[in-house]
Amino acid sequence: MPDNDLHDKTIAFLCATEGTEQIELTEPWKAVEQAGGTPRLVSTESGRLQAFNHLDKGDTFPVDTTVDVSDHTEFDGLLLPGGVANPDLLRTRPKAVAFARSFFDAGKPVAVICHGPWTLVEADVVRGRTMTSFPSIRTDLRNAGATWVDEEVKVCEGGPNVLVSSRGPGDLKAFCQAAVEAFKR
Repeated sequence: MPDNDLHDKTIAFLCATEGTEQIELTEPWKAVEQAGGTPRLVSTESGRLQAFNHLDKGDTFPVDTTVDVSDHTEFDGLLLPGGVANPDLLRTRPKAVAFARSFFDAGKPVAVICHGPWTLVEADVVRGRTMTSFPSIRTDLRNAGATWVDEEVKVCEGGPNVLVSSRGPGDLKAFCQAAVEAFKR
């Protein structure tokens, strides 16, 4: 029997139109749905998102709304999947960066995995936070003022919101569980 703790919650999944690591999108999406929540795909452009399985093209997914017409008031939390290209593209789009930052300003929970923290570095919201990520971006996080830890999942409550982070696909089970717990608040 599904857990309906998120039955009245809508969670934004912020992705660029290309480069999202597919499993980092689909597994948390399923976890939110199984908890009774409503995931919505938010992107920089309407149409479809091209996901990837590492460097190979994966499936495409329909975009529900864009950062041009949506804001944090429509959502109860934010999830940022990784993939190398996805956050690299997002951090070059001021409206995507502002969208991510607005969840911190509003005190809403955010979950981020793999390379996803690059968008948060650009949004200048990691200073003073403790988090993990794909190991190759630990220096970027430290340079932006975060304390980086090598853990399966890190839940940081030392800021304006709950921030859940994980290293990559191998941590998805723990990440999904911690993200759903954060979104329940």
